[in-house]
Parts: sequence; C-alpha cells; structure tokens
Amino acid sequence: MPVDPLLEQLLQGFVDESQEICERVTRDLLELEKGAKPKAAAGRAFENLLRGLHTLKGSAATLGLDELADVAHLLEDVVAPLRASDRLPTPIADALLRSLDAWMSRLRATALDQPLPDLAPTSELLRATRTLASTPAQAWPDRAPVTTAAPEASKASPPSPVAAAAPASATRAGDIHITEDPGDATWRVSTRQVTALRHDVERLREVRLRLEERQRELEKGLVQLARIGHELRATSGSGGRPQLPPQTAETRSVLGSVNRGLSSDIEEASDIVASLEDGLKAISTQPMRTVLEPLRRAVRDLARQSGKLVGLSVVGGEVSHDRRVLEALRSPLVHLVRNAVDHGIETPEVREGLGKHAEGALVVRVEQQGNMLFIEVADDGNGIDLDKVRGAALQRGLYGAEELATLTAPQLQQLIFSPGFTTRAEVSEVSGRGVGLDIVRNEIQALSGQVEVQSAAGQGTRFILSLPVELGSSPVLVVRCGEHQLGIPTMAVESSRSARGNDVNRGKPQLRYAWREELIPLHDLGALLGLRQAELPRDDQPLFIISAQGRRLALAVDEVLGERELVIRPLPPEVRDLPAYQGAATLARGELVLIVRSDWLASNELQARIAAKVPAPRALVVDDSLTARAMHRTSLESGGLIVHTARSGHKALEQLRHASYDVLVADVRMDDLDGYALTREVRARPETAQLPILLVSTQEGEAERRRSLEAGADAFLSKRDCAAGRLLSEVRALIAARLQRTRSSTRHPG
Repeated sequence: MPVDPLLEQLLQGFVDESQEICERVTRDLLELEKGAKPKAAAGRAFENLLRGLHTLKGSAATLGLDELADVAHLLEDVVAPLRASDRLPTPIADALLRSLDAWMSRLRATALDQPLPDLAPTSELLRATRTLASTPAQAWPDRAPVTTAAPEASKASPPSPVAAAAPASATRAGDIHITEDPGDATWRVSTRQVTALRHDVERLREVRLRLEERQRELEKGLVQLARIGHELRATSGSGGRPQLPPQTAETRSVLGSVNRGLSSDIEEASDIVASLEDGLKAISTQPMRTVLEPLRRAVRDLARQSGKLVGLSVVGGEVSHDRRVLEALRSPLVHLVRNAVDHGIETPEVREGLGKHAEGALVVRVEQQGNMLFIEVADDGNGIDLDKVRGAALQRGLYGAEELATLTAPQLQQLIFSPGFTTRAEVSEVSGRGVGLDIVRNEIQALSGQVEVQSAAGQGTRFILSLPVELGSSPVLVVRCGEHQLGIPTMAVESSRSARGNDVNRGKPQLRYAWREELIPLHDLGALLGLRQAELPRDDQPLFIISAQGRRLALAVDEVLGERELVIRPLPPEVRDLPAYQGAATLARGELVLIVRSDWLASNELQARIAAKVPAPRALVVDDSLTARAMHRTSLESGGLIVHTARSGHKALEQLRHASYDVLVADVRMDDLDGYALTREVRARPETAQLPILLVSTQEGEAERRRSLEAGADAFLSKRDCAAGRLLSEVRALIAARLQRTRSSTRHPG
C-alpha cells in the first residue's frame, strides 16, 4: 500500500524527534536507577521522564500510530506510581529500557516501510511491570518480570536503537531534505551550512543598511553645497551666476555622479538580499499545514473516545516557518488540541442544554505580523473553571486559601501552566497526569516565544503562542519619542498624518482623532509605553493611523526617522515578558531600536488600563549616564512608581514645563546643567517650587550632603547608597512627607 508523501515526511520527522526524546528518557532512567539523587532532584527527574513519555504518546496518536501510543501509555502507567519515590528499581528500569528499544524499533520499521516487529510481548511485559510498580517496595524482585506471553522480553536487550546511528536511508537529525518537482534533483543540506549562509545574508543586509546611511550623509553634503551656491548667487547680484570655486564645482559634480551610482548599487544589493532571503526561506521553511493537518485525525479520535462532537478548522496553514521550529511546535500543538477536546468542549447533550450547537468548534489560526508568528488555538467550550483551579492549587500547596482569594482571574488562569498541575481527579488516557500545559510553556519559551491564555466562563478558551521569525527582515517605521528611538511594524501603519487642531477632539475620557468620518482613540506613544507623561499633540506633529486586531487608533510621535528594513531579534530572557515589545533591532550605526507590538497597542489589556487610569506616584530621573538612569528606573518601578527619564538638566526643565511629577531624582555631576543648578532652577519656578528633590552623587560625605541641601534639595544619597537599595525608601519618604504637608495645609488654610 503506497504511503502518503506528507505522512512519510512527518513520520521521518517523528523518528528524529522520538530519538532525541528517548535519549533524554534513557538518561533519566539510568540516573534514577542509581538512586544517588536527593529526593527533590529525583522528583524533577521523574517529572521529566513522564513529560517525555507523554509527548511520545500524544505525537504517536496524532499520526495514527495507535499501537505505539498504547505502549507509551503503558510506559506512563508504570512510571506514574513511582513519581514520589527517590529511585527507580533495577527490575523496572530494565523493563522500561527494553520497552523503549522495542518502541523505537517499531517506529523505525514503520517509517522505512519494513516488516513491523510485534509489540504484544512488550505490552505484556509492561502490564506485568505496572502491577509490580504498584506493590510495596519490599515486594520488588531482583529482576524484571517475565511473562509467558512475552518470550522475547526475557532475552538480553539488543543494542538500543536510540543510541545506534540512524539507518542510511533515514534523514539524519540536523539535515534539511530539499525536494523540488519530481524531475528535479534532491539534495541534503546540513543545517550548519544553511545557518552559515543565513549569517552571510544578514551581513550583506547590514552592509546595505550602511550604504543607505552613507548615501543619506552624501545627500546632506550635496544639499550643503547647493546652499552655498545659492548664497553666492545672492551676493553676486540679481543677474549673477553662482560663482563656486572651480575645484568645489568639480567636487559637487563628482559627488552627484557617485550618489547616482550609489543609488543604483543599493537598489541592486536590495534585490540580491531579497532574492537570497526568498531562497533561504524556500530551503529552510515549510508550510504550517505540515504540523496542523495531522491534528484533524487526533481531534477525530479524541472526540470519538470521549463521546463528543468536535470540528477542527485550520486558518493560515500556508504560512511558512523554519522547519526546525515546526518540529518543535508539534508537541505543544498536540497538547493544546488534546486539552481543548478533553477539558474544554462539552458533550453534545450538555452543549444543547446550554443552547450551543451539538458540535464543538476548535480553531487553529496562524498569522504572521512582521517578524512575529502568532498561533491561536481556540475552542467554544466551557472555559477554565476558576473554582477547580483554586481547589487544585490549594491541594498542591501552590498558594494558601487567603492568597488564592486575592488572585485575579488572569493570575488564576496562569496557574494551569504550573508543573504537574491538573484539575482532573481521575487519570484517563488523555489527561489527568499533570504533564501537559507546562510542557507547552517550556517548549515555547525555549523557542524565545510566549504563551497567553484568555478564557471566558461558558464561552471558551484561547491559547495564543507568539514566536519570533528569524528568517528575513521586515519593514519598520523608526520614530523618536523624547530621547527614545522606537520601531513600528510598517504593515500595521494604515496612514500617516500631521496633527491639526480641528481634527483632535479633546473630550473625556480620552483624546480622539477624526479619521474618515470616525473618531478613533488618539494616544501619545511615549506615554503608552510609560516613557513619559502624556502630551497634547501640537500642530504639525506626526501622527500614524494604526490598524490591528480589527481596531484603529492614532499614535502621536515626536519625529519620524524613516522606514528601514530591519532584522528583529528576540529580547533577552530577562525582559522577554514585556508585553509591549516584540523584539529589538539595530540601525546602521549600531543604535538599538525596540520594536513595538502592534497587537499590544490594540489589546484589551491596554485599553482597560487606559480606561482605569489608576493613579500612581510619578518620578523624573535625570542623569547623563544611561546605565544610571536604567538602574534608578528599575529600582523605582519595582516599587510601583511611574518613572520618566531625562538625559540632561535642560531636558528635565523642558519636561517639567508640560508634565507634573511627585519627585525629582537628579545626578549632581552633569555637563550642561549640574544637579545644583537644576535644583535652583526648579525652586525658582512657582509651579515646581514645592517639588521634592533628591540629589545623587558619586561623592560621599557631609560636605556633599550640606551643599545639596543648601542648593534646595530635600535629600541626598550617594550612588553607593542607591546601589544598597535605599533609593526607593528615600523617594517614598519624600512623597509621603509632601502628601502630609498638602493634607495639613488643606485642613488649616491660610
């Protein structure tokens, strides 16, 4: 019987994935057999072991390999009762290792279309071992159980196929198999070679960016020469001609010729980069349908098994992504689909009683926005039962009853990603072991991605996976807000405008902008990102109409620096949870640009935060050192303050003209306007005369403190004091003292 080409390709990928999983499982088995680990470490090893087996079971079931899925389920049954132990008995470890060998042999034979080994002896061995694992430890024999139905299991274990090299006819892990039309040649390309080529393309792209920057500088020089010519013409009289010196005129002519040639070279370089990127994508990407289509069979089988009716819809299956990432996504998607069918969607009788269609809807939607890939798995089931989540969290000791009562719905929903978390009281073939959603989060985070969950009682649940796309560049609009350079994905920009007073509606609760006979929200981008206090748009200030998630909004920025083709990189792990940014890129001169997520700008979370307008103390930090500003800002934001920054005393005075703050933190040593002079300027202004001021200096001692207080500061700290954690407490004290003075003056006016 001929094998479907797509299934054949998926099977080979599953062989490679299973080999890696079995290698990890074998390592855990051998370590647990030694019994030298502390109990906590042994518990983690058992959890890892169960995760690996759970992944093998789910993936095998997805591909329709029912016998392999059954054996993996038996393997789980053997290990699950032992998860509280600190060791794995040798007889049980022996049986598990033999069963893994047989499992891999069967999988390889299936992928190579060879005669299939009989798994019945392995199943009998595992059933006997399962009984053994459930008995008290003192009853364990010294060797593995052997049943009459499993004569092969009593023989010495053959060399493990996990450790053995893959057959010559199988694609090795780390290779990329490239197949064109049937008449074309087929090549095998090493992943290392593709990666090296991609790095070279990135270098070429950076060279192109530098060339574009050089051209802009050249054009500025030509403009300056032209201005000189106009000035000379004006001085020579109304009928005179520009009298550029001969050498200058010749230089201008040469530079003009170079500029035209440079434009042509940049255009050709852009075409080459685009062609190379397209070629790399063709080599190293596959359409998402290769991992989404097999889910249909999994949903069908799971629905029949649980007595439910479920229809799966796939949207965006033609979106292509890195082959290696697709393989890594297979397991998380399987877990999410199985979770939706088992936990989310109700039985037909229950759904009809609730007024729903008897068949549940499960939708997997894929969308690429710039350098971000979004995968949504949504169902219209009963949603996440928060009461059950509280009960399971209390039972597992994650939180106490009082703490659980204070958690919000989103915080409770995040608990389902905890290791070993499950709301099921009984274990089924599909769920109940607590080894599902934590795998999803861990594997997505390993891909530099994030997982979000949104659920509404009785309406359903949505899991949203967001991943960076590392192949190729994306058009980004680079803008400036204050001293910060930011990037907005160009595909989210519907139009650009200049602010006009007649188009801005200053009604409450927020500004709105008249756009195509519609009033849309108008926001200051710097304020949305917490970089400064919101400012009213001035006439001719740049505005952008952003369209995302079916919503439109207008964004005001200070300056447009231009559109660039940039490679967006994931943020470092320490700040990857910042929801406003999808990554960062570097410009031609090495400047860092944070790229804003357009979907975040239109998110319900942000809109709710804007509507709430919860007041919080505001601090202005002034320092000419970027590192110092970042350290002070981190310290104060950890205490709940809204922190804005300025890189000089003059910039601080400018911000104080149109924004109010509860405290000013300034460095003493600054080049343009030091902390003492800044303090005197602030005190001289009636509107800021009472503003609490804290001066900070690298110098220590009473003399420095006295000079700061004499200048008008309310308090003084050394940089060493700030590093020791005193900054936040001192700022809070200053704010509290000012609040007390305000209340006192209100009670006793005049």
